[in-house]
Parts: sequence; C-alpha cells; structure tokens
Amino acid sequence: MFQDRVAIITGSSSGIGAETALQMARQGGKVVINYASRAEAADEVAQACVSAGGEAIVIQADVAKDEACQKLAKAAEDKWGRIDILINNAGRTKFADHGDLDKLQPEDFIDIYKLNLIGNFLMIRAVAPAMKALYDRSGGTAGSVVNVSSIAGVAGIGSSVAYAASKGAVNTMTFSLARALAPAIRMNAICPGFVGTSWFLDRFGQETFDRIVADQEASTPLKRAGRPEDIAGPILFFAGPNSAHVTGETLLVDAGMHLDLFKR
Repeated sequence: MFQDRVAIITGSSSGIGAETALQMARQGGKVVINYASRAEAADEVAQACVSAGGEAIVIQADVAKDEACQKLAKAAEDKWGRIDILINNAGRTKFADHGDLDKLQPEDFIDIYKLNLIGNFLMIRAVAPAMKALYDRSGGTAGSVVNVSSIAGVAGIGSSVAYAASKGAVNTMTFSLARALAPAIRMNAICPGFVGTSWFLDRFGQETFDRIVADQEASTPLKRAGRPEDIAGPILFFAGPNSAHVTGETLLVDAGMHLDLFKR
C-alpha cells in the first residue's frame, strides 16, 4: 500500500511514531525517522524499518522550530524527490491536576503549544510545497497529513489543562487546514486515549504502569488498554489510499472510553 511513498514521521524514535514507521516500512514505504534527543533509539527504528523491507533515514530536528521543520522536509526531498505523507506525532506535556490552577504557569502553556500545535503547523507549512507539486505531477493524488491529537482535546481530560487545550487546538487546525489546503492535501487527526508506551513506563515505573493498564482493561467498553500498534493502524488508514475520500476528520481511538465520558 505504501510502496515508494515517502513519509515524514515526527517523534518516531519510540512509541506510536516508531510503530507507525515500522508498519509503513513493511508495506514498502520510505520513512524519515525524526528524533529530538534519542539518537540511538532512532537508529534502531530505522534499522528495523530497513530490515522490514522499507527505506529509512534518520534526522535530528526539534520540530518546535521552523528551521528544523524545513530541514526535515528538505532531507526527504533530497533523498527521494517527493513527500507524500506527514505524520505529526511529536508532542509533550506537563502533569498538573486540572483543578490546581497554580500548578501551571504561562511558560508551561507556551512550551507545550510550541511543540504540540505550532510545531504541527510549521511541519505542514514545510511539506506543503512538495505535496502540492506532487499533486500537480500525479494528476490529482492528494498528499496526506495525519495529526496525532488526543481524546484530551475532545473531552477536556488528560495530563493537564495546557495539554488538553493544545490538542483541542490541533483538532481545530485540522478542520481549518483541511478546507484551506484541499484538494492538494488531505488533513485528518487521530485522537487516542491511553496508550501504553515507554513514555508512561519511564515516568511512572512498572507498578504504576501496570495499574494504569489494568484500570483501562477494566473500565473501557472494549476492555483493552491501548498499545502503539492500536494507534498505528488508524494512522496508516488516514495516510494511505483507502481514505482518499476523507479529509477534515477526527477519529477517536480509545477502546470506547469516550462513550462513558460523553453519555448523558
């Protein structure tokens, strides 16, 4: 499905980004593995992608910065001459109880928004010329942008008010740019619930991590705790040709968590 398609995946040295890159490589994709600080982990992901039958390059870039986003886009074009797909996966948060208004400071909002929202916008701006040129050359095959948002941005839950607000803004930007960049670029968003990645494990330790997983398995309608592969599949749906008729959509991928959050 992704044979000879070129994808930039931000924050792909671990977790959802790494799993998405690997699944795309298994289908013949060419992927740009991006990392901010974990060079060794990014190299391992790239090697796994090559072993799986794809192609991969590794690029260090802090995608909260415009010059870094331009660097990523240029690297993909220099290597393969095109950009078909952008997956905006990089993100950060600060843990703060939503009711503790003193726990977050203005700089916390700025720091989180710089990566979660502005970084997404800067990456879209960086790849847009290549995607539009490819659309013209291909006779109408749209480029695809997938923004990895969160159920937090839909329901106002999650690690902090700042994080939830940033993901809500990502969803709004998805709608805006889906309209503005059509027909050359499709724009969709994935909104995961809890996903059990090393990010949670490293922060909370094995005991707390296991408890969170067990709580998810007990409380969600599907009785499942999310794993990176559960999110990668829907991302690849939006990235690939099976969703050619879809833009401006957000998809909740949360084992049905939202059914209890939004029930009347």
